[in-house]
Amino acid sequence: MDATTEDDGSLFEATVFLSHFKDLPDSRQPGKVIYPLDEVLLLVLLATLAGAEAFTDIARFGEKKLALLRRFRPFRDGTPPHDRIGDIFASLEAEPFQRCFVAWMAAVTGIPAGVIAIDGKTVRRSGRKRDDQVPIHMVSAFAARQRLVLGQVKVAEKSNEITAIPKLISMLAIDGAIVTIDAMGCQRDIAQKILDKKADYVLALKGNQGSLRADVELFATEQKARSFADTTITRDTTVDGDHGRIETRTTTVIHDVAWIQERHDWPGLEAVVMVESRREINEKIESETRFYLTSLVMVAALMGPVVRSHWAVENSLHWVMDMVFRDDECRVRTEHAPANFTTIKHMAHNLLRTANSKDSLRLRRKVAAWDDDFLAALIKR
Repeated sequence: MDATTEDDGSLFEATVFLSHFKDLPDSRQPGKVIYPLDEVLLLVLLATLAGAEAFTDIARFGEKKLALLRRFRPFRDGTPPHDRIGDIFASLEAEPFQRCFVAWMAAVTGIPAGVIAIDGKTVRRSGRKRDDQVPIHMVSAFAARQRLVLGQVKVAEKSNEITAIPKLISMLAIDGAIVTIDAMGCQRDIAQKILDKKADYVLALKGNQGSLRADVELFATEQKARSFADTTITRDTTVDGDHGRIETRTTTVIHDVAWIQERHDWPGLEAVVMVESRREINEKIESETRFYLTSLVMVAALMGPVVRSHWAVENSLHWVMDMVFRDDECRVRTEHAPANFTTIKHMAHNLLRTANSKDSLRLRRKVAAWDDDFLAALIKR
């Protein structure tokens, strides 16, 4: 479908994403709405794609690009000033907005294959010291292979990730996927929630699980000293090197976990993964051993790439949000506005990521500011 018709017979170019946000609750008083919510969302997304980093930027974009905006919606009263945009985004409930985002991404991507990395990021400037307002923390689900954000949930601070992760998982269609989470998400309830969604898990195991980590580490150390003679394992070693750095990773999957289940009764546990890494930088050597719990029946040669895929959320999302979208410099702070603006930036990230272009994301954003047709094409897909 290439166009839509309004009640007055006007013909507008179609936008895919708006159809998934049409039922989003608007808290403003009916009959007194000057700027319709769909027009505000369209304005904010297009401006963000084109480089806007604050509501003042978005308001100025609206003034300068009204002709472009009217290709998609009437904008009979023009575009709102920056303070009105801020008020609308502050009052817009974050969770329904995030659910609309998840529905939109599910329609675009279907059920993602491979690793879904769940991790949190603090929006550093969203807090205000004088009001004792802590910065918000956004927990995101990131499809590592497609490099797309699938959904996000806001929490008040990092320590609340444990409550946010099950809520985020509930929103997603993850049948057949592999969910990876750092140690904060290594919880029985979270493991069971992933299994209930017909997915598998790889969860980083650290000291927050009490004696479980100590038991696994002791067993792995003893078995390694005996060349794993008393248990069933698979092993794989890889060596990577660049810029004077050599990293050797040895992945050991311990498939015999009956003894763990007897002592700890972990939902769906099929194996314990031990990853030993050794980094040589110039003449300095660093060694680290990490452990993971998994519901997968998988050999070490395949498990190693799954574990490493989790870091795509750091390198391909968090870093991009800071370097391309200047997330840590954003001073949007009022009520729901920080979470909603982060969701908009995730939408912009996904649209730029899937654009038909060989340019970097940074350059794609600049081209979106320079070329109205390129910008318009981003939101038609």
